[in-house]
Amino acid sequence: MTMERRKVLTAKMEPFDSFWEGPENVEKGYSKFYAFYKDNYLKFIPNDKSSRILVVSCGPGYFVNMLNKEGYSNVVGIDSFEDKIEFAKSKGLNCIAATVFEYLEDCNETFDVIFCEQELNHMTKDEILEFLPLCRQKMNQGGVLIAHALNGANPITGAEALAQNFDHYNTFTEYTMKQVMEYSDFKEAKVFPLNLYVFWKNPLNYVLYLAAGFYTLFFRVSFIMYGKSNKIFTKKIGMACKKI
Repeated sequence: MTMERRKVLTAKMEPFDSFWEGPENVEKGYSKFYAFYKDNYLKFIPNDKSSRILVVSCGPGYFVNMLNKEGYSNVVGIDSFEDKIEFAKSKGLNCIAATVFEYLEDCNETFDVIFCEQELNHMTKDEILEFLPLCRQKMNQGGVLIAHALNGANPITGAEALAQNFDHYNTFTEYTMKQVMEYSDFKEAKVFPLNLYVFWKNPLNYVLYLAAGFYTLFFRVSFIMYGKSNKIFTKKIGMACKKI
């Protein structure tokens, strides 16, 4: 791929097609993200272990690793940063260095699942509206697209999440996540809260999980008072939808 062909993404410091959420100690991330991904996302992956799955912005392969451990063997991850891919390869994971728009445009295969390991917030609105139809084009009928984003409805973290990273261009709510997916011709869009407290061996997580429930109840009542219908107030929200 020549540089002339590469689509220049607006985000320069943390572009969408690479994964930026991993810990400084990359090795520790495999167990940490295994628990997080399994708890939040595995339920949306088809039961068929031979499903063809693409992991976009895979970084060192945390999501690919989780899928492999759960028995999925037909998985490929892509990331635009070669050093992250080298780490994934050192773990025996099927990951390749590639930029997302060019990979999808050039790929002759279609997928049963496309999972975005990076937040959609790292793309501008125009880039999102170009990216989502391209994903749909490369999916099989009944295929599942899974993505996540910063939750603008959270009264504590919503505004800060947008401001704390120069390469965050937007936030989403349950409504706008469904809105953009329906606009891109995806169906059955389900938006769900992303649970941070998945490490059940730590007793503190039970306390935090309970506290988060109280926060959600308080925010829900407060929003109703202002005529709002928001129901999800976690720091981040996930979304799964289908090509039908």
